[in-house]
Amino acid sequence: MTLANKTALITGSTSGIGLAIARAMAREGANVVLNGFGDPAAIEAERAGIEAEFGVKASYDGADMTDGAAIAAMIAAAEARFGGVDILINNAGIQHVAPVDEFPVDKWNQILAINLSSAFHAMRAAIPGMKARQWGRIISTASAHSLVASPFKSAYVAAKHGLVGLTKTAALEVAASKITVNCISPGYVWTPLVEKQIPDTMAARGMTKEQVINDVLLAAQPTKQFVTSDQVAAMAVFLCSDAASQITGANLSMDGGWTAA
Repeated sequence: MTLANKTALITGSTSGIGLAIARAMAREGANVVLNGFGDPAAIEAERAGIEAEFGVKASYDGADMTDGAAIAAMIAAAEARFGGVDILINNAGIQHVAPVDEFPVDKWNQILAINLSSAFHAMRAAIPGMKARQWGRIISTASAHSLVASPFKSAYVAAKHGLVGLTKTAALEVAASKITVNCISPGYVWTPLVEKQIPDTMAARGMTKEQVINDVLLAAQPTKQFVTSDQVAAMAVFLCSDAASQITGANLSMDGGWTAA
């Protein structure tokens, strides 16, 4: 197991991509800290299941990703319990679909806070410990929308573009401390986040559900297939390996060819 004696903290990991990454890290021997919203019993079942299946320690912290102080406290609590946060996965994200001139201001602020500022707060809190140990991996789940835009997603596209800029800057700052900082940018992954935005897109574009899936979502991906959460998780595990120690400041696309054009 390549990540034995490491601890990975994954934001937004109670479902979807984040949970897949948490399970993949645990499979490689890392202790994991889960974070996110959801039914408490379901979250506890996932946490206990990870411990039982992979023989690692798993904890849960319900820190609100819009609260910088709560994020810092989550990092501190993980360091106190496990001795450090070696791997930070910034995965928390939300979406809202609306034209710019109709975009609710509260939704704009919430998306920027959760999709971008939370990564800053988590990095700011985790990097000192990584520097002290002279090893760290910071990986942020960006999106094909970190490279290209789509209509009606102004806040999400702005946040994901910003996440790449934050990643590049942090990578330059910590490069001499054996810490790598990278983004993974999937195309459309079939997750609750994608499924929930379909009704809004149907309304905004006057389409049926099937038309949204085939003519909006998968239209962008030449492979005509959704990326899987497990594929994203496998890339995250690779970025934590010694083989990836010279990959830093990168934005790695996993989008079925979407951004090749």
